[in-house]
Amino acid sequence: MIKFYFSGAPNPMKVALFLEEAGVAYEAIPVDTRKGDQHKPEFLKVNPNAKVPVIVDGHATVFDSNAILLYLAEKTGKFLPPASPANRGQLLSWLMFVATGVGPFSGQSVHFQHMAPEKIPYATNRYRFEAMRHYSILNDHLAARKYMVADTYTIVDMDVWGWARMIPFVLDKEAFGKLPHLKRLVDEIEAKPAAQKALALKDKFTWKTDLDDEARRNMFRHLAVKA
Repeated sequence: MIKFYFSGAPNPMKVALFLEEAGVAYEAIPVDTRKGDQHKPEFLKVNPNAKVPVIVDGHATVFDSNAILLYLAEKTGKFLPPASPANRGQLLSWLMFVATGVGPFSGQSVHFQHMAPEKIPYATNRYRFEAMRHYSILNDHLAARKYMVADTYTIVDMDVWGWARMIPFVLDKEAFGKLPHLKRLVDEIEAKPAAQKALALKDKFTWKTDLDDEARRNMFRHLAVKA
C-alpha cells in the first residue's frame, strides 16, 4: 500500500485527487507543517526538502506533486492522454508550466498577501501579476477545449485544479470573473466524488490552526535563522 504524506495544501490535494480517482489504496500520513512535522528527522529521511506531498511505494519514494502525478499515472496507466509524441509533449509542457510557474507564483502571492509579517507592495504586486498572467494562459488555452491535453481528463487537469481552486485566496474573489474557462474546469472537477473525498481527507485529522510565531518559524524557516 502506498504511504501518502500530506497536508491540506494545494499540492497534496492534487495527489489525493488522483489516488481517489484511480482507486489506489493508500495510507494517509498527516504532516502538520505549522507544528514543524516536516522538519523532524524521520520525515527528512523521506524528503530532505522538508515539503509535502511525498509518496512511498515499496522501494520507490517520490516527492513533488508533479513528479508524483506522472509516476502514478504511468504506473497505473490512468489519466494519461492517448499515446503520441504530440500529446506527450503537451503533457510534459503543461505539467512543468504548473510546476515552475503556477505553483511558485501562486504560493508567493499567498505568502506576501496573507502570511508575511510585513507588507511589501512591490512583492505583492509582482506575484499577483505573475499568478494572474499564468492563470490567464490556462484560461485562454481552455477557451477552445474542454481539458488541458487532447480533450481528455488527465493528470494535467488535476495539476491545474490543485492551485486554480484557490484563486479567490491567491488573487481575490473577483478574479474568477476574468477566468471563465478555467472556472468551468475547476467547477467540473470540484463536483466529482473523488475531489470531495480528497478535500475531506484533511478533516480526518487534527491540525494546528493558529498562525502564531511558532507556526511561522516552522513554515518559513528564514524566520528561525538568526542573522
